[in-house]
Amino acid sequence: MDEVPLSRTEQRNPRSASIDRMPTLELLHLINAEDRQVPIAVATVLPELAAAVDLAVAALAGGHRVHYVGAGTSGRIAVLDAAELIPTFGLEPGRVVAHIAGGTRALTLPSEAAEDDEVAGAAAAGDVVAGDLVVGVTASGRTPYVKAALAAARSRGARTVLVSANPASPIAAAVDVHVAPDTGPEVLTGSTRMKAGTAQKLVLNAFSTATMVRLGRTYSNLMTDMLASNAKLRDRQLRILAEATGADQERCREALRAAGGDAKVAVVTLIAGTTAEIAGRALAETQGHVHRALRLLDHVA
Repeated sequence: MDEVPLSRTEQRNPRSASIDRMPTLELLHLINAEDRQVPIAVATVLPELAAAVDLAVAALAGGHRVHYVGAGTSGRIAVLDAAELIPTFGLEPGRVVAHIAGGTRALTLPSEAAEDDEVAGAAAAGDVVAGDLVVGVTASGRTPYVKAALAAARSRGARTVLVSANPASPIAAAVDVHVAPDTGPEVLTGSTRMKAGTAQKLVLNAFSTATMVRLGRTYSNLMTDMLASNAKLRDRQLRILAEATGADQERCREALRAAGGDAKVAVVTLIAGTTAEIAGRALAETQGHVHRALRLLDHVA
């Protein structure tokens, strides 16, 4: 049997061969120097990432779902990214879901053997339907759990994306888009929780944020759709309204009250000088995009 070539993430890094003899500050400088290569590597795959974002926008705008599938560090990063979309963008639970090998227990008690479970990987895609998007996240680009999930998703008619740190991933040929920043050998050989994990965090943050912006879940660079679920966030919501509209806090508070707590409706109300009811209808007609709603109201006026 031919030997499987090592991915770059598994190769030894000659720059860190003597880390066990380095003084603390020198060791940290080395880690930091390696980490600085990560955003450069991510920048080289932005065209592929843009294609992945467009697939996610199409899926979610069409009423379908985005699924993340990963194991180990990759799976934990995916779970974190999916969870944060709910409070940050007011995304309905279940629209972007994350599946991690070993289940939720693996979030705090690593289950490394679970990444080899192809049966569980296929099962993770059990409720995937045509129109969904499945994003496999694996630093090595060859995790069996992820490979099986992507194969099952394809068989159900879903589009697929692979996020890896291995441009030569054997899984890549069978997906629609492969996003593979080449972060190279790790400071600690094979420890992909480091540069590869950082790259996956950057990629998924950019992927999900760009997707939400494209879906109209912001106004300018303001989080108009966030869930104001505590005192700090309620204060932030008022500041967002003031920033967006130039109105004082009392007017913002009144508009928010009239809008039933919907900050986006309040934004349109204040800028267009209309009622919450009319603002709500305009947003519904424009799929929640504030700029489009404002243009619609200006045209009507």
